[in-house]
Amino acid sequence: MAVRATWFCIDIECSGPVPSLYDMISLGAQVVVDHEDESLTLGETFYVEIVPQAPHVDEGAMKVNGLDLDALRANGSPRRQAMEQLTAWVEANTTPGSEAVFVGHNAPFDWSFVAWVYKAEGMVNPFGYKALDTKALSAGVLDLHWLDSNKEILAARLDLPDEDMGKKHRADYDAAYQALILKKLLEVQRA
Repeated sequence: MAVRATWFCIDIECSGPVPSLYDMISLGAQVVVDHEDESLTLGETFYVEIVPQAPHVDEGAMKVNGLDLDALRANGSPRRQAMEQLTAWVEANTTPGSEAVFVGHNAPFDWSFVAWVYKAEGMVNPFGYKALDTKALSAGVLDLHWLDSNKEILAARLDLPDEDMGKKHRADYDAAYQALILKKLLEVQRA
């Protein structure tokens, strides 16, 4: 019997290019439920903004994400609390008998921040040490060069709506859009 997955599409926004020196300051997620009949549905969403504490800030990264560090310091969730909330949400949304799988569009980047924060907080990462990258998956499923696996090309190839540029780079919006990409890629792969 094959292991079933519950797909968790995750996007993060950060204050710079690498964990530890820079912070993960927001995290959005959406579940893609993989049913026994191999149909796929979009499930619950999750969003949290996190109090920054790393020693560096890259102004270019902050321009991209549009978040305000002072507002995050005042209103964000402490890092450990944010990860406890994410873990509880993942556990509540993992289909019984399946395994939680971290999915990202350029998963190595997002996963590295999430995995680092779990480790820094002395917590167990509910996704383990691996992640599914939709860029790599699309290269295989759609026979694309990895450099052509951007969201604009995928939107055209998978007949998805264009991204809302007013919402792009907000972690919950990006995670939801990535869930659309994953769902379509898996449907194409299974056809």
